[in-house]
Amino acid sequence: MGSPPLLLEIAANSLASALAAQAGGADRVELCENLGEGGATPSYGTLALARERLRIPLYVLIRPRGGDFVYSPDEWEVMRRDVELCARLGCDGVVIGALDVAGNIEMAGCRVLAEAAGTMGITFHRAFDCVADRAAALEDVVALGCQRILTSGGADDALRGAAVIAADIARANGRLALMAGAGLTVGNIAEAVRASGAREVHASAKVLQPGEGRDGPSGLEKAYWRTDSARVRQLRQRLDACAAEGL
Repeated sequence: MGSPPLLLEIAANSLASALAAQAGGADRVELCENLGEGGATPSYGTLALARERLRIPLYVLIRPRGGDFVYSPDEWEVMRRDVELCARLGCDGVVIGALDVAGNIEMAGCRVLAEAAGTMGITFHRAFDCVADRAAALEDVVALGCQRILTSGGADDALRGAAVIAADIARANGRLALMAGAGLTVGNIAEAVRASGAREVHASAKVLQPGEGRDGPSGLEKAYWRTDSARVRQLRQRLDACAAEGL
């Protein structure tokens, strides 16, 4: 009879990417920008138009910059206001995460963001892959009321970290979902699902677009990355095949 469907979330770095994710059969979009540095919060215009045009759930990455996950008071205020904006726009959820210098979940600040989220869903992002103690961090994330954790298992990609993700799933014991993400492609997504046991997966399905006009100097090249609906569709088909096989 097969297993329940596997959920596919696409990290979309623009409005065009979000719409391509939807067209390709994604179950949910994580809207962001600047994927080259792990993602950051998208602009108001991107958020507003995505909310108007998407029919699938829209989650928004709340991250003021690339780099570490230790934030200044000003950055915490930026994140709080961004969460409040997402609530006003009617987004389905937000994606948050922060640590202290010792690698523990920064509970006080994350609680403020969780309270600002109100009835929106909450995903804890890959700051989880930088924690000092995964078991203790998982308990903190559960205490925050998050529905899921996005993780690569602390590895460079989710396939390499699949055994750790499987251990996290066992430790969570149904209290939240562990969503496998980072480096997942059409070629490896089935193996990552099989090895980790994750029921939710996260990918960008991006393709380098050639761009138009003239190239500029270094840093101003015309090519750019965008989610490809055909690649999303291939990921969807791989996941559906996994579910049909009983994975």
